[in-house]
Amino acid sequence: MIQKICFAASSGGHLEEISRLKEIRDAYDCFLFTERGSFSELDFCERVYYVKQINRKEKGFLSHFIKLFIESVRIMREEQPDCIISTGALATFPICVIGRMMKKKVIFIESFARVDGSSLTGKLMKKVADLYIVQWEELLQFVPNAIYGGGIF
Repeated sequence: MIQKICFAASSGGHLEEISRLKEIRDAYDCFLFTERGSFSELDFCERVYYVKQINRKEKGFLSHFIKLFIESVRIMREEQPDCIISTGALATFPICVIGRMMKKKVIFIESFARVDGSSLTGKLMKKVADLYIVQWEELLQFVPNAIYGGGIF
C-alpha cells in the first residue's frame, strides 16, 4: 500500500508538469526532489530536496552524475517513499534507479512536449519504470509497453 510519494522533476517545464498532480499530492505524504532553477513550485510539497542542475554536455558531467546518485541514496534512506513519480529529466534518473533498487514503485510520465519520440530520459526509464505513461497516443508506437494517460495540463 502506498503511503509516501517522492515527486521527482528537474526544473522548468518538468517541474511545472509534476506540479499539476495536486490531487495525488493531497492524498499522500510526499516530498519533492528537484533542481534549483528559475521555476519553483515551493508550495507543492512541504519537504523539498534541491540538487544542482545537471547538463550531460557540461565539463565534469560524470563526477556530477555520481554525486547525484550519492545524494539520491541519502534522500531515499531518509524519506523511505513507497513510490516515485517522475516527469524527468536527467537529474531525476538517479533517484528513480535507486528507488527501483530499493524495490519501490517507479512511475515515469513522459513530457507533454514529446509527441513523436521518447526523450533521452524516457529511453533510459523504459527499463527502470514499473509504469510508463505517455501524454499523446501517437507516442505509444515508440513505447509499446506504455499506457496513454492523457495530458497533465
